[in-house]
Amino acid sequence: MSEPPLGHLLDAGLLGEPVAAAREGTAEYVLEAIDLHKRYGHNDVLRGVTFGVHRGDVKAVLGPSGSGKSTMLRCLALLEPIDAGEVRLEGRRIGVRESGGRLVPLPERALARERSEIGMVFQRFNLFPHLTALGNVMIGLTEVRGRSKAEAREIAQTMIARVGLAERASFYLGELSGGQQQRVAIARALVMNPKVMLFDEPTSALDPELVGEVLAVMEELAREGMTMVVVTHEVGFAKRVADRVIMMDGGAIIEDAPPAEFFGNPQHERTRKFLEAVH
Repeated sequence: MSEPPLGHLLDAGLLGEPVAAAREGTAEYVLEAIDLHKRYGHNDVLRGVTFGVHRGDVKAVLGPSGSGKSTMLRCLALLEPIDAGEVRLEGRRIGVRESGGRLVPLPERALARERSEIGMVFQRFNLFPHLTALGNVMIGLTEVRGRSKAEAREIAQTMIARVGLAERASFYLGELSGGQQQRVAIARALVMNPKVMLFDEPTSALDPELVGEVLAVMEELAREGMTMVVVTHEVGFAKRVADRVIMMDGGAIIEDAPPAEFFGNPQHERTRKFLEAVH
């Protein structure tokens, strides 16, 4: 018998917290950035970034190095505090609370709970080398969700199988290829049953022959209705999978369009030059 698709497992609540109510939320966007600003010293890295991602959509983000793409994702994932603006998840402002008539960052424990609703996959995997593949996928369930080790192991094994690594669940990172490590990282994020998945150039650190296995997992997630924001230089993936494509430059969004328009008739000269370079 064939395995159930990822989306069915997620919606059934078999890989984390039940999400039926969340999947049917009434907010226009699952994830929304509103006028995000971020500065490091005198460097304005984000300058008024605003966009939203509808439920089940894939938003691809393109742009040159240093344009603010990775910083934007880290702010959306609550890994970096923003200097101004809002991040909203299903219409609810996250990362801050009101205290004494002003907004202050949430304490770390509350931030961790909110972060667990947003899956993040990094360029360099960010896995724990002292843990096996299974241990890396289990850890969020035990440390953040409070699941027992036995329950977490069962859930994690199911997810590892879904990314095609059931036979390598007991392997340590040094025994896995880069593509396999990245699939473990995807499983680790997915097992928390996030409402949205963020990918920060997930194939950029891989050898070319390993890129396809990671993109295949991501494309399956898209087909099953996972809401995703993907920073990537994989133009083919953006064309095939994205519902809309963003171009960032200088910390701002300069173009946001469906793939056919974005690649076929870009409106901004900077976008045209960038696409000529990457092609």
